[in-house]
Amino acid sequence: MYLLLPFAASVLFVCGLIFVKRASEARIGPITILFCSNMVSSAAFSLLWLFGGPGQPWTMLWQPFLIAVIYMIGLTCTFSAVEHGDVSIATPVFGVKVVFVAFLLTLTTEESLSTPVWVAALLAFAGIVLIQWTSRGHRRRIVFTLVFALGAAMSFATFDCLVQRWSPAWGAGRFVPIVYWIVGVMSLAMIPWVQWSRFRDPAVRRSLLPGTTLVAMQALCIVLAVSVFGDAARVNVVYALRGLWGVGLAWLAARIWGGAEAEHGHRIMLQRAAGAVLLTIAVVLAILSH
Repeated sequence: MYLLLPFAASVLFVCGLIFVKRASEARIGPITILFCSNMVSSAAFSLLWLFGGPGQPWTMLWQPFLIAVIYMIGLTCTFSAVEHGDVSIATPVFGVKVVFVAFLLTLTTEESLSTPVWVAALLAFAGIVLIQWTSRGHRRRIVFTLVFALGAAMSFATFDCLVQRWSPAWGAGRFVPIVYWIVGVMSLAMIPWVQWSRFRDPAVRRSLLPGTTLVAMQALCIVLAVSVFGDAARVNVVYALRGLWGVGLAWLAARIWGGAEAEHGHRIMLQRAAGAVLLTIAVVLAILSH
């Protein structure tokens, strides 16, 4: 039943990014988006304090601090990928995260990589190439999106593996809230660059606030699943379904509200969907290897 958490997160993530994309099109900068997302996340994850836990000495605070930094890097890459590219391109590539998780878990447990993991990696690469070829007229933008999406996938894969490894000693009700409190404190340095005046625009509020809230809620679902149940590989397989939702929902949202996604023909969207399917097969193979 706990796999319902990453399933819900896969839908929330795509819906959140669609709103974030609309906010960026309304000239909201990535710093403002990142600041709002981190503040909402810090408040949401504070609720996990009620779960309790043994905690650790203050000398071990370097663990949640390191994870907080990795989270900031991953979220920055995520929003940068969405701002400079299409949601239907970025979200399938985010699915490569599960392959990275398989690699990292194999390295940390000193197990040799199995054949299915190598096959999964090759399929994931093929899916990325297939998606990249869908927009030859905007190659530079597509490459930019892919680089940041892969950076986000690697960052969050490292995040999940470290949470799974360190959280049990602290307790999910102590470790995770501290991580996001550190994220909130670090985000205070962004205040001088936050576009406060843009919040007076109703259109901005209708896109930015729902978007950052949905992104925070999906993060809560994933981190709760990994920190409490510890099954990072299976959790990320289900979570990788966001690659499929990203292609369809982003295209549908652009058809309704307008946007660059709506300009793509059926052939391009089908090709992106095929790339997303390859990525989904890759993540299934990765989990079956464990």
